[in-house]
Amino acid sequence: MFITGASSGFGAAAGLLFAREGCRVVLAARRMDRLQAGEARIRAEGGQAFAIALDVTEQAQIEEGALSVLERFGAIDVLVNNAGFGRLTWLERLDPERDINAQIDVNLRGLIQMTRAVLPSMLAHRSGTIINMASLAGRIAAPLYSLYAATKYGVRGFTDALRREVAPFGVQVCGIYPATAAGTEFGEHSGSIPAMSSLAWFHRFDLGCEYVARRMVGLAKRPRRALVIPGWYQPVLAFDQLFPGLVDRILDIAFVRHFHELEE
Repeated sequence: MFITGASSGFGAAAGLLFAREGCRVVLAARRMDRLQAGEARIRAEGGQAFAIALDVTEQAQIEEGALSVLERFGAIDVLVNNAGFGRLTWLERLDPERDINAQIDVNLRGLIQMTRAVLPSMLAHRSGTIINMASLAGRIAAPLYSLYAATKYGVRGFTDALRREVAPFGVQVCGIYPATAAGTEFGEHSGSIPAMSSLAWFHRFDLGCEYVARRMVGLAKRPRRALVIPGWYQPVLAFDQLFPGLVDRILDIAFVRHFHELEE
C-alpha cells in the first residue's frame, strides 16, 4: 500500500484505516515530521507503516521512492495517488508559477509519473489497484476553479484511458470524486476571496476525511471505475450534462457577473 500526499487530510486518514485493515502502509509526502507522526500512530496501534520523503514534482524522487519500496517489499499492491492542492480565483489573477504550473505539476504530472513508476511491477505480477484522487471539480467545472478543474479533468481522462489499457492484465484503475471535505488543508492553500463567501452554505455538506478514507478502503477492496461521493451529487452532474446552457446562465446571473465586478 503506497499513499502519496499522506501527511494530512485524506492521505493521512487513509493510511491509518488501511493499516487497521492489516496493510503494510508506505506514507509518502514532503513533510517528513508529519509522516513520522502518522507512522508512529499506526505502529502504536500494532500496524505496519513506513514513511518516505517524496515530492511528486521531482522526477528523481518519484523513481527513487518507487524503487526503494519495490526493493523492500517486492510489490506494490495498491497505489493511492492522493497528493494535490488547489488555488481558487479568477484566472487572470493566478500566478503563472505558484498557482498555474504548480497545480499542473502536483495534481496531474506528478500523479501520472508516480503511476508510471509503479505500473511495470503491477503488470509483471498481473495484479494491483491504482486509486486516483480526483474531485467533483473533475466532473463539473465551476467558476474560480479553472486550473484546479483542468487538472482534475485531466486526472479523470488519464484514469479512464489507463483503466482500459491495463484491465486486461489484471490491474484495476479507479477514480474517486469527492465533494469538499472538512479536515483537509485545501482551504489553507486555495486562498480566500469575497466571491467564495457566497458559497459558504455549500460547506454545510462537507464530508469528513475519515468518511472519504473509508470509501477509499472500500474502493481498494471492491474496485470500480468511478466513485462520486456523496452519491446524491449524481443528479447535479446529470443536470450539468443535460442543460449546460441553463447552468451557464444561472451562474452568470447569480454569481460570476456580480462577484467579478465586485472584486475589480
